[in-house]
Amino acid sequence: MMNLDDQQISTIAAISDIHSNVFALEAVLADIKRRNVEQIVNLGDILYGPIAPKATYELLMTYRDDIITICGNQDRQIYEATAADIESNTTLDFIIEDLPAAAIKWMQDLPFDCYLSKDVYLCHGSPTDDMVYLLENIETGQPRVRSDADILALLNGIDSAVVVCGHTHIPRTVKLSTDQMVINTGSVGYPAYEDDLPNVHRMQTYSPHASYAIIRCVDTEQGKRWQTEHIKVPYDYEAAAQLASKNGREDWAFALRTGRVL
Repeated sequence: MMNLDDQQISTIAAISDIHSNVFALEAVLADIKRRNVEQIVNLGDILYGPIAPKATYELLMTYRDDIITICGNQDRQIYEATAADIESNTTLDFIIEDLPAAAIKWMQDLPFDCYLSKDVYLCHGSPTDDMVYLLENIETGQPRVRSDADILALLNGIDSAVVVCGHTHIPRTVKLSTDQMVINTGSVGYPAYEDDLPNVHRMQTYSPHASYAIIRCVDTEQGKRWQTEHIKVPYDYEAAAQLASKNGREDWAFALRTGRVL
């Protein structure tokens, strides 16, 4: 775990789930630059995707000193890949071929989670498992917000005022009975997908926009409070979709163009 809890940060731009989409990342970083933000955080699932892993990595390296980054489950999927994994997954094979060794090492060195400050905790999935959806239950095949009690149980004692996560690609802010806010940033680079674990389910945003969140601590009559702004950024999604198609992933291309699952 990375612990930076001596910091006092009041304005955060939170990004997640870039998934090798350098076109979306460029647009989001340009949008962030126009805003008064103290810190950018990146919650993982960065380079996995059939678009532009190497170009995405190279762009992020130009911001290396400005972005605090943690690891996602599909970052692990890349650097933990066996020869059998690569042989059976053409997208993974493309990613491994595209990325320089330095990118693999960079992902291996990323922390699982981070206390950005005493008030703000960052994770990819949940505080104990990067494969778990913190806010959504997907037993029906469609995302439904978990009960207050279930979210608190998954937080596993994390009592920060603000918990920021990614993984599900669905932008969402949930206020808990403990007065905590749990914020999912949505996905910068991949607005819809279908997965079969732990059961078949679809996560869809119904638009091709790149998603991220601005989180601010503001003064109110009741004292300091945190607020969220979920932002949808237009970008050249057609360029991303064409690369996905070129690399054999028409399902990704359709999702990038529509925010829906094929």
